[in-house]
Amino acid sequence: MKALILVGGFGTRLRPLTLTLPKPLVEFANKPMILHQIEALAAVGVTDIVLAVNYRPEIMENFLKETGEKYGVNIVFSVESEPLGTAGPLKLAEAVLAKDDSPFFVLNSDVTCEYPFQELLDFHKAHGDEGTIVVTKVEEPSKYGVIVHKPNHPSRIDRFVEKPVQFVGNRINAGLYILNTSVLDRIEKNRPTSIEQETFPAIVKDGQLHSFDLEGFWMDVGQPKDFLTGTCLYLSSLAKKQSKLLASNSEPFVHGGNVMVDPSAKIGKNCKIGPNVVIGKDVVIGDGVRLQRCTILPGSKVKDHAWVKSTIVGWNSTVGKWARLENVTVLGDDVTIGDEIYVNGGSVLPHKSIKANVDVPAIIM
Repeated sequence: MKALILVGGFGTRLRPLTLTLPKPLVEFANKPMILHQIEALAAVGVTDIVLAVNYRPEIMENFLKETGEKYGVNIVFSVESEPLGTAGPLKLAEAVLAKDDSPFFVLNSDVTCEYPFQELLDFHKAHGDEGTIVVTKVEEPSKYGVIVHKPNHPSRIDRFVEKPVQFVGNRINAGLYILNTSVLDRIEKNRPTSIEQETFPAIVKDGQLHSFDLEGFWMDVGQPKDFLTGTCLYLSSLAKKQSKLLASNSEPFVHGGNVMVDPSAKIGKNCKIGPNVVIGKDVVIGDGVRLQRCTILPGSKVKDHAWVKSTIVGWNSTVGKWARLENVTVLGDDVTIGDEIYVNGGSVLPHKSIKANVDVPAIIM
């Protein structure tokens, strides 16, 4: 089987982290984002994965070469000379996606969930039509494009309604699809094309598009506040499977508070950690530190009695003694926060030292 992951370009929404690494390689729950997806695809028998990129693919090539060998998948980079939207990359990768008649998966690299690829494949084969979109339910559908089904049919899609004023449904596109190779005939070559606005409506018109309800959590983690929310959801999902994980010695996971700690990390005395904390490789946590709803990326140090909440601490950064970080603060690579400094929603670019309080959300150049 085959799959295409829409990797995209500059990752501007997740800066300053993406100034150091391409977004797919940023660690989410102590694992590069894209590795979560590759593992899930390989587990259902996908052997060919296309990464549709339009920005600096060479940075990912060495890492993903080893990943492909580890999981027994052939990873191909499909590089756009100009942005081709969300459908154009499928046509560009037609040689791989149409190498046989089996359907192929398509997913956005920002999406985290439990990736029900086997159930999705079974459902798609059962209805026998051209395409299936994974959908998730939301509380405020007026903010999204909503999927409406045909009367008396639980899965066949009738139309899409963008940001409905009146309630017409609460299911939205979750950014995961499975499509027959015939869909490629609907996409023009070398023309920027939207799969949501052009390709899917055409398939709907022919009565060939279905939806598949996603169970469990879902989040687009492409920007810091959603990255943190997605981490909470992911850790909660893992907690439900905790006994199985501990028995198999897989993810290092701490009881009672949704805390994931890499085995190489060092944690001081009298710390209060959790809920919803991820501590990466070679991180050093001092004494009396308070961590809550945050991710500490590899190589960083949080000194004694610091408070870190709703924050992403970038690689190789240092948070000073008695410092306080909160309100979706993001530190880039190699950032130093001085002792007793307060940062409220700051976004700090790599290699900066902060020696004065940041009292309002700001980008620190």
